Amino acid sequence: MRPRAVVAGGAGFIGFHFVSRLLDEGFDVVIVDNLATGTRRNVTELLAQNRCEFVEHDVCQPLGISGPVDYVINLACPASPADFSRIPVEIMRSCSEGTYNLLELALHKQAEFLHASTSEIYGDPEIHPQHEDYTGNVNIAGPRAVYDEGKRYAETLIHTYHRQFGIPVHIARIFNTYGPRMRPDDGRVISNFCVQALTGQPLTVYGDGRQTRCFCYVDDLVEGLFRLMTSEYAGPFNIGNSEEISVQQLAEKIIKLSGSSSQIEYQPLLHPDDPKRRQPALDRVKDALGFAPVTDLDTGIERTLEWFRQVIAHGRA
Repeated sequence: MRPRAVVAGGAGFIGFHFVSRLLDEGFDVVIVDNLATGTRRNVTELLAQNRCEFVEHDVCQPLGISGPVDYVINLACPASPADFSRIPVEIMRSCSEGTYNLLELALHKQAEFLHASTSEIYGDPEIHPQHEDYTGNVNIAGPRAVYDEGKRYAETLIHTYHRQFGIPVHIARIFNTYGPRMRPDDGRVISNFCVQALTGQPLTVYGDGRQTRCFCYVDDLVEGLFRLMTSEYAGPFNIGNSEEISVQQLAEKIIKLSGSSSQIEYQPLLHPDDPKRRQPALDRVKDALGFAPVTDLDTGIERTLEWFRQVIAHGRA
């Protein structure tokens, strides 16, 4: 009998790629999404494959799924910085009520639970790189806290269900991820830069551009998530790429790879709590799961630029 997975947030950027991987691995998949940030186009393309169903539903409401379920995967939370001020209450409810409802589903179905946590739980880190034992530096009253603290709460709730009810759980702390299927308006730095470069607009750098990030191509992330889901480990595990680059260098790279004539335009930081440096320590996930990213940044950006060229050509930017 084929394994069956419920993927909350399966219509989103990472969700699309993860559902595709599950289908390739022979799973039956039920996508659960309210399409707040996911897209119907992603759903339509996934449903064209066999063994995939779609339930349009907000995970902040109790969820019933008929039939057996082997895995419940929680990817259901808006993750773009633009969403932190646009839908802050919805983000906190997704992390709290949504995670609770999905855990209840896993408990009822005796299923394993995979949770997409985030590097944001480290806040503006005071140690570098960030390892899984670091408890973070989060301003709980800041505008980013709706996501940071929401994800921290979700991790605590998941560990509590594991201890109290014995649910097998797996927690991934996802660092910056990019690739095809990103929304052009999602407010993340790579999507912003790609669209701006391809349309001849100035690339907007907030702050002085010296803040650093590490960017993981989505196929590499999905590999890490799948290995974690099918392992015996609870985690948490950092999953990402440890190649550090400044925002300034990233802007210059995207201008070069796109062949754009765009200039760089500097604006004040949108959020004072914006992390200055972020880099995952990957020793733990490498030792436990054999995970290491394989896609270099230039290759990943070229593939992402091609995706945005198609989006712009079809008038969806």
